Amino acid sequence: MRRIIALLVALIMVLSLTACGGNGGNGGNQEAVIPGLEDGVLTVAMECAYAPYNWAQEDDSNGAVPIKDSPLYANGYDVMMAKAICEFNGWQLEIVQTDWDSLIPGVQSGLYDATIAGQSMTAERMEVVDFAGPYLYATIVCLARNDSPFASAHGLADLAGGSCTSQSGTIWYETCLPQISGANILNPTESAPAMLMAVASDPNIFVCTDRPTAQGALLAYPELVLLDFAGSGDDFVVSDEEVNIGIAIQKGNTALLDAINAYLATLTVDDFNALMDLAISNQPLGE
Repeated sequence: MRRIIALLVALIMVLSLTACGGNGGNGGNQEAVIPGLEDGVLTVAMECAYAPYNWAQEDDSNGAVPIKDSPLYANGYDVMMAKAICEFNGWQLEIVQTDWDSLIPGVQSGLYDATIAGQSMTAERMEVVDFAGPYLYATIVCLARNDSPFASAHGLADLAGGSCTSQSGTIWYETCLPQISGANILNPTESAPAMLMAVASDPNIFVCTDRPTAQGALLAYPELVLLDFAGSGDDFVVSDEEVNIGIAIQKGNTALLDAINAYLATLTVDDFNALMDLAISNQPLGE
């Protein structure tokens, strides 16, 4: 709790500096023109359906932000981070809701200035967009029902031959599940909520995800158990690029990249984790 309070105090101090005419991350260089931000508005895309990273809610409680062209509001770790970045740089924030597969293409085309959406900084993605960050480091875990034959798994070997799935277009599905010997990999789900609903309703499967998503899921689905194989010697093998979570921006927009990174450089791993803890505690429970 003290880490959360310390981080919130730091964010309030940043906001105070902005109100007094400071410009935080760009060192007071207001004359620099950042492509896409000529109007002073940072347009950020996310699913608004990927708690605790981001979600939609009916009101502005806990600092939620209106979703463009929607009666709903966005909140979560990504929204908190977007707000802090904008406060640091003296920008206004606009949140746009879109599906997972449209995030990167939207940045490529210039439809959005950035995506802050819990995306890994993979080499494949970095071929088409640039990434600021990381703004979080996420380890890989699995989820199963507490009455599942996989509930007591201590390593990947205990999942061998099991039926499993994860969200489409993620390293969880494309990189991690194939590492399980003889795994019966089912069709991917279209979203994280669909993935969580699938495992919560079927004791015969398990899913692969990252720790923040799993921690949030335990609040919404108490019948689930988190399977973390770190330190077991029988864990998923992933590279830094696959667990470093970044902010995608249009290729070559160095000014925006530097402005976002300037804020992120003021934070520590403990700050990231404290803010994620706050997001997890604020998230709405699953339906």
